[in-house]
Amino acid sequence: MSHYAEKIRDIIDTVEKVVVGKREEITLTLTALLARGHVLIEDVPGVGKTMLVRAIARATGADFKRIQFTPDLLPSDVTGISIYNQHTKTFEFRAGPVMSHILLADEINRTSPKTQSALLEALEEGNVTVDGETYDLFDPFFVMATQNPIEHGGTYPLPEAQLDRFLFRIKLGYPGREEEVDMLERLEHGHPIDELPAVVHVKDLQMMQAEVPNVYVSDAVKQYIVAIVRETRNMDEIELGVSPRGSIALMRAAQAYAYINGFHYVRPDDVKLLAPYTLGHRLVLETDLLSSEGKAHKLIERMLTRISVPATRKDIVK
Repeated sequence: MSHYAEKIRDIIDTVEKVVVGKREEITLTLTALLARGHVLIEDVPGVGKTMLVRAIARATGADFKRIQFTPDLLPSDVTGISIYNQHTKTFEFRAGPVMSHILLADEINRTSPKTQSALLEALEEGNVTVDGETYDLFDPFFVMATQNPIEHGGTYPLPEAQLDRFLFRIKLGYPGREEEVDMLERLEHGHPIDELPAVVHVKDLQMMQAEVPNVYVSDAVKQYIVAIVRETRNMDEIELGVSPRGSIALMRAAQAYAYINGFHYVRPDDVKLLAPYTLGHRLVLETDLLSSEGKAHKLIERMLTRISVPATRKDIVK
């Protein structure tokens, strides 16, 4: 794993040249990519959601495509379509933008549930089915979806089944004063993303993804993950807790996060840090709590204070 430690730092440092002062969010996004997961960014316009995914695509040398989700978007606009070729008298598949390494699904909640569902198979299975034919997607395949939390007119909330396919839900937030001044200086004479180099290749990403499952997860840490997930099913404020898919997602995310930080084992602190991002969007809250922004995230954080953490290193290291 040490072979890729410098490359991982290079990716984060390169992206941070464009997305200033958001190292933690960049690391979380890279964590999802290496864990073969996907990210939903929910934040106000103009904080760099689109720039983050474009910068990651450039830094990794990955093929990048963008879909602007609108009310009139069709499923075939996402997956592709079969077109009849009069010369060969056969149907030929014309791939949609989903055929890419990194896909930006911009304002995903602005399109209809029918079109949203076109992404479900891609998010979970890594392929799409068009006219009865199944087509494998690129490897790696990573989706970063965005949505604006303050506009509700003309939007379609993502159903639980689709939210569950995203490994993380994160926010970027506004930059600090110094970061915003730094941003203006960098953009004064042009945008740095135009000169952003590729510091790794797609094959490097594939190798990193293959190594992540080798990160050791002790029985104590597995018990800790299960305790967290089961607690979400017993809280009065929560109507529907996290499913077993959430347990698996939290373990995979913790393995990738430990890998990025140069550890060959998962620490309880990795699990604790990632739990709000991994589990918050998988909760169904009581009706009167739905309008409270960030409530699920805060509930997870409060719940974590009540659960015993594996204390000694000998309990977590193989």
